[in-house]
Amino acid sequence: MNTPRELAELAVRALDGKNAHNIRLLRTTDVTVLADYFVICTASSTTQIKTLADACEAALEGAGETKLHREGYRSGSWVLLDFGCVVVHLFMEEARAFYNLERLWADAEEIDLAGVLGEDSLKWER
Repeated sequence: MNTPRELAELAVRALDGKNAHNIRLLRTTDVTVLADYFVICTASSTTQIKTLADACEAALEGAGETKLHREGYRSGSWVLLDFGCVVVHLFMEEARAFYNLERLWADAEEIDLAGVLGEDSLKWER
């Protein structure tokens, strides 16, 4: 059985593998009962959003996690994937700026992804 942190990192790696941009991992345990971790990233197209959602679902379900809810998949500009302890937020750039989850959850601890993302991804994020 995976810990919430391991599942969140699995989601991060799945998103990174499909070229998600500006991936952030927030530990929300101390600020909300909604989830232990929020994973947030940006996609460059509506097609990529669906690709990211599918890859993330496959990775977490492959690890034995049950998806509790998926929202926004048909809209194309954002998708929310709820796995209970981990909630994944996929956005187009404009939607991410509008919702600004990093500001909304500013009290959450941002996890350093240096040990999770590859060197090329870390260069891209800067």
